[in-house]
Parts: sequence; C-alpha cells; structure tokens
Amino acid sequence: MVGFGKKLRESQIQEWKGYYFNYKLMKKKVKRYLEQMEVGAQNRHNVLRDFSVLLDTQIEKIVLFLLEQQGVLAHRLCDLAQEHHSLLQQPNNSNISELQEAYREVGRDLLRLLHFLEMNAIGLRKILKKFDKRLGYKFTDYYVKTRANHPYSQLRQVFRHVGIGAVVGVLSHSFADLHDLQLCQGSYISIYDQPSYTHQDPILESIKLAVDRLSNSTSFLQFLGRRAFIVQNEQLPSSPENQIIMDDQFHFMSLLLNLANTFLYMVNTYIIVPTADNYSLNLGAAASVCGVVIGSMAVAQVFSSVYFSAWSNRSYLRPLIFSSIVLLIGNTLYALAYDLNSLPVLLIGRLFCGLGSARAVNRRYISDCVPSKLRMQASAGFVSASALGMACGPALAWLLQKDFRIFNLTMNQDTLPGWVMALAWLIYLLWLWICFKDPTNNKNEGILVSYQSNNAEIHVAVEDEQTQPLLMNTAESKQQENEDDEEENPDKETQKPITSIVAAYKLLTPSVKVQLYVYFMLKYAMEIVLAESSLVTEYYFIWSTSNVAIFLACLGLTVLPVNIVVGNYISNIFEERQVLLGSEIMVCIGLVLSFQAVIPYSVPQYVGSALITFVSAEVLEGVNLSLLSRVMSSRLSRGTFNGGLLSTEAGTLARVIADGTITIAGYFGQSQLLNTTLLPALFFCISSILATCYTYNSLY
Repeated sequence: MVGFGKKLRESQIQEWKGYYFNYKLMKKKVKRYLEQMEVGAQNRHNVLRDFSVLLDTQIEKIVLFLLEQQGVLAHRLCDLAQEHHSLLQQPNNSNISELQEAYREVGRDLLRLLHFLEMNAIGLRKILKKFDKRLGYKFTDYYVKTRANHPYSQLRQVFRHVGIGAVVGVLSHSFADLHDLQLCQGSYISIYDQPSYTHQDPILESIKLAVDRLSNSTSFLQFLGRRAFIVQNEQLPSSPENQIIMDDQFHFMSLLLNLANTFLYMVNTYIIVPTADNYSLNLGAAASVCGVVIGSMAVAQVFSSVYFSAWSNRSYLRPLIFSSIVLLIGNTLYALAYDLNSLPVLLIGRLFCGLGSARAVNRRYISDCVPSKLRMQASAGFVSASALGMACGPALAWLLQKDFRIFNLTMNQDTLPGWVMALAWLIYLLWLWICFKDPTNNKNEGILVSYQSNNAEIHVAVEDEQTQPLLMNTAESKQQENEDDEEENPDKETQKPITSIVAAYKLLTPSVKVQLYVYFMLKYAMEIVLAESSLVTEYYFIWSTSNVAIFLACLGLTVLPVNIVVGNYISNIFEERQVLLGSEIMVCIGLVLSFQAVIPYSVPQYVGSALITFVSAEVLEGVNLSLLSRVMSSRLSRGTFNGGLLSTEAGTLARVIADGTITIAGYFGQSQLLNTTLLPALFFCISSILATCYTYNSLY
C-alpha cells in the first residue's frame, strides 16, 4: 500500500495544489525534531513552540484560501440571483433548466471545496498523531483545545466550516423555487415555512453527506454506529466526481437479511435466560448449572468468531447459510434434551448455537458492502437490531409459558424456546437462500471501476479485499512516486493485514489494551446481572419465570433510550474519555449497591442496583468502542484478525468466565451466590478505573 503522503497528493485538486496542508514538509520537520532531540540540539519547549507556529501557518493558509473561494461562490450566486429574478417575471422552461444547471455547477464547486477541506483536516489529524507517537508527547490534546476554544483561532474555521451553510441555504431555496416554477404551481414554496418540503436536488444530498463527514458534532445515529465497531481504516475522501462503491451495486434486501441474522441471534442468546435454571433442575442438575448452559454458547463463540471472520474474506452467503443450519440443529437438540432427559444433549445444543454465531460476518458485510453514505445508518441498524433482540428474547420466553405435547414431544417453558428458534432459523434459511445476493461472487476475478478525474483516466482494481489506486502515467507523477516510496514506505510489510493473533497482540498499545480490558469488564458485569437474575430473584423474592422474563425485557428496552440521551446530549457536552471514566464509576457504584449487606435483601435494592449497573455498562460500551476505534492501529482495520474480532473475543471471554463463576459459586449455596459473583466484577471494575486513569491523557 502507498504512504499517506502519496495518497494525499493523488487526491488533490491540481489547480489548488499550493493551498493544501503540506504533510510532506511537516513529516520531515517531525523527523528532524526527533534527530535534534536525540543529540541534545533541541529542548522540549522550543520544539513545541516551533511546531505550533508551523501548524498555525499551515492552517492560516488553508483558511484564507477557503474564505477566498467562498467569496467566489457568493459572487456567482449573486449573478445567478439576478437571472433568477428576471426568470420569475417571465418564466421559460428552457431557461429554468439552464438556471438549475448553473446552480448545480455552483454545488459541484462547493463539493470540491468540501473535499479540499476534509483532506486538509485528515492531514492535520495524521501529523498530530505522528508527532505524539514519534516524540512521546501529548501535544494533540493541548493544541486542539487551545485553538478550538480561542475566539480568533483559524482551526475553528477548518472544523466548523463557517460560511458554507449560507451557500447551501441559497442553493436549497433556489432549487425549491425553480422546481415550483417549473411545475407551474403558481405558489412560492419556502423551505423555512415548510421544513418538511421533500424535493431535494441530488447535488444537495451530496453536499449534505460531505458536510456530515466533516462535522465534529455527534448525533444519535453516529453514536449507535460507533457502538457497532465497524472498524474502518482512515482514508481520504473520494473526490466528488469519483464514487468507488456505486449505489446500483448495493443490495438492500441482503443488508436486511444481515440485520435479521443479528436480531435472531440475540433473541437466541437471551430467550433461555429466564428458564435455564428450571431446565437444569428438570434434568437432575443443580439450578446454578444454568451458568454453564448459558455460557456454553459463549465458549463456542470464542472459536466461531475466528473462522467466520476468515470465511468472510471470500463469501458472505455461505457462512450465513452455514450459521443458520448450525443454529437450526443446535436449537433442535436443546429442545429434544427434555424428552431425552439428557443434560449433555442440552449442552451440545447450546454449543452448536455458539458455533453458529456469525456476528463477525454481520459486521464485515456492513464494512465492505454498504456504500459509505449509508454505512452509518447500517451500523446503527446493527446496534438497534442487537438491542431489540436482547429485549425480545426474554419477552418471548414470557409468552411461551405453555405446557402441551405434539407427536409425543413435550412443549413447555423449557423446550418451546428451542422449538420456536429452530422454526425461526428454518424460515430465515429459506429467505436467505432465495433473496440474498452475495457481493463477493466476482471477488476472485477482481472488479474494475473506471472514472474520469482532471482530464486523466484512473482505474481502481478491487482484488483480494484491497483497493489500490493506479496513478496517472506522467513522468512527473512517476518521479514523485519514487521519492515518496523511499520516504513513506520504508517497510511495506507494516502495511499488510495481520495474519495471526500473536501479530495482532504485538500491535496493541497500552491504550488499546486498557480499552479491551474495559470492554471485558463491562461484558462481565452485564453477564453477571443477566445470567444470575433467575437464581437471585427466585431465592430472595420467589419470582416466577414470567416475572424474571419481564424484568430482563425491561432492561433490554433501556438500550435505545439511553443511547438517544447519550448520543444527542451527553456526548455533545463532555469528552468521550470523561464519559468513559464516569460510566466506569457508575458501574462500580451499581455493583457496590448490589451486594447483600443487610437482611432482608429488598426488591428495590436489587432492581435499582441492576438498572444502574446495566445502563451504565451500556453507556460505557458505546464510548469504549468509539475510543477503541481511534486508538487502535490501522493495520487492525482489515484481514481476519481485525479490531472487531479482538473486541468480540474479549467480550465473549468475559461472558464465559462470568457464567463459569455463577456455576462455581452455586456450589457454595444460593445464599452466597450473589456476593460471590459480584466480588470479581467489583475487582475488574476498580482495576479498569485505575487503568483508565493511567492512560487517560492518551485517549483523544
């Protein structure tokens, strides 16, 4: 793969070449600072001051050019406004079409300006990250805070793109006015009086997407999308004329089937939680064996995540079909265990269900096959499907409180979850076979997409999971390629995807390790709350299976409302690392309140503490995965052993250990179960808080 500096140069608009962020110069400066400090020729204070001045100068150059171009666009809009006014007096369809095209041309030039601004913002982030990594400073935090909050800072213009909104506003109401005039409606449609007015020229949609990418603001949709941890390597934006992933290649039904798989698997995971203890008792085992029954699915998932991640390199349809068949078999075995009176069959059934976990495929499909403009919505859909499945599982268990027989097969609260899920997976398998369109059919042959840019043809070959841009064949470009290859690619091995878990571990910095540990902790705490709920509530409060199911369903239903609050409000007020630390402390408080310190143990204490723990862990998960995607190496964004797989393995391992802890603690008696299982969770939580404080300054 080529270096970032080369990719930056390739994506530049040539006539604006002199106004871009000079990444190559800044990279050389960082290298020179490092050499000077090693021999004692520079001190820390002088380096920080000199580098700050250089950055300020580069940003000022960008902002002044941005203002100049905005002035050019404003002047063109003023000229078009005169033509617009004349046209209103004497409407003419041909003139209307010409004026619409003139406005579109302004819109296309605005897109080029947004593309220019986004590339410079990426270059700035890259060089700040490189400076901190090479020199060991936390300069980025200082620089961004001091510049972003100063009233005269040029950096604010880069990230807040002041003035662009005014141009978009003029284009919006002009298109609406011309559309109304073209239809001869004789009425003036105001976009201000009618915000629901839906006519949007395609150029406005493209501008909106470009502005959304550039914006620093956080929305509920973006927050949900980050929770999905669809790991992406930071790339330069495609130029307005160039779209590598075409909309006509996107298959919506396949995405819907992918999300349906996510939903059904989460239902499958949690539908047995309210009845697992009773099922264990009916098979002659202790009630606490429910921990093993629930956890056996997670044990198998540790292994299935790896082979599904590798399989998704070649296909999506085949692993999803295999997953559905294995889950169909697993749920059938789970249901048959009652009539066979066999605990081993029950556990084998749950192991099969874990071997069918295709969440790695679900994430990979969204990452690889959904167009960039829809990827955030698809990621949010992934999280929403998971949350809905988590709530529907226990709710469905509550509805299945029946007792009857069909063909000598027992249908009761223990077996019906298995039979219902087996039927659901059978229907899903048929739907999948008929409607899913595998986008990887041509992957081995390679897909070639051509487009035109700046009077030169560029080809992009998609092969073996990588997209490689080929440069224009000019002598000047070749000479610059050779220079950049020597400077930016000293070791091409460092750009290859990771091929082993050991190699992936070597790339984990202390910050990444801490965030993976935080993810382990929160999954452990959530599993303890959910998996032992039936045991705890039956022992202390004599709750029925229906009561437990309703309680768990209510917990699951808190996921989306909590994310709305966090995504729309909290994350706009506080830094993510502040939310991270605050959420960890709240999880700790919830765990402390859960201990049985006084007798009798009351329902309000249990429900309140479980709610605090679960909700805080949900908030923590979203922020944790967002930070993890930022601090993780770009090499972990692709290949089999990617960041998504590592986080999945950490969470799955936490669930395995938590479920095992419940089973072991059950042998000490149910009176000791609650406090015994909470002690490890409290230890993990306190240690994660200390680890977060240790790496706090590196989380930005």
